[in-house]
Amino acid sequence: MFEIFFEDDKGERSLVWQNSWAFTTRVIGVMVMIHGDDKGLVLPPKVATVQVVIIPVPYKNVDFNQMLDACNEVSQKLESAGLRVKQDTRDNYPPGWKYSDWELKGVPLRIEIGPKDIENKQVRMVRRDNFEKEDVPLEKVAQRAADLLDEIQANLFKKAKEVRDLCIKKVFTWEDFIEALNDKKMVLAPWCDDVEVEEDVKARTKGDTGAAKTLCMPFEQPDLPDGTVCFASGKPAKRWALWGRSY
Repeated sequence: MFEIFFEDDKGERSLVWQNSWAFTTRVIGVMVMIHGDDKGLVLPPKVATVQVVIIPVPYKNVDFNQMLDACNEVSQKLESAGLRVKQDTRDNYPPGWKYSDWELKGVPLRIEIGPKDIENKQVRMVRRDNFEKEDVPLEKVAQRAADLLDEIQANLFKKAKEVRDLCIKKVFTWEDFIEALNDKKMVLAPWCDDVEVEEDVKARTKGDTGAAKTLCMPFEQPDLPDGTVCFASGKPAKRWALWGRSY
């Protein structure tokens, strides 16, 4: 679509920046596949609609209204710190069922509040990424929740990057390139930056392995020693390129 305009923050009529290669749906799919586990979604805190869910854990003969007041107090502290919070006060499900329900939905951090927590002026925090638990004093609840969300975000990124890095193999020759493709790897190889050579690579790999093509030229380029040649053509290499199968 062309000639799409919007009014910017200066009140001026501006053209939109757009693409049409299903970037949004692909990113969502990759996020679900990379971070999810057998219990369901695992959402990075920065994109989670609900970052923290608060669940009361009532016992028999306990004043439930007192527990709701405690949940409200914690919720207000977290919201004042800019966190996105949800209280699950449904009375037709037990706490254990709620835990599983919110784990399935991928909420990054769960806060449990029971009678002993109220008595000890604390809450229990449970991370979705590794299920680590800790008891946190009430006066520190907002700061600790924010810190944990940062830790979860960093941990998910670190784990995803490690998985990504394990899927990349660095090669210099055509034989090693084919072997890496057969191992279902992305391949980092020196390239002459010639479109005709890329088309030749596609043609030569189409039969046995599924056509391979350039995925990107990494911004952070490894050192390219003098005299390095293109893995596919033997011409002088100009840069490193990441290659992979086209599915």
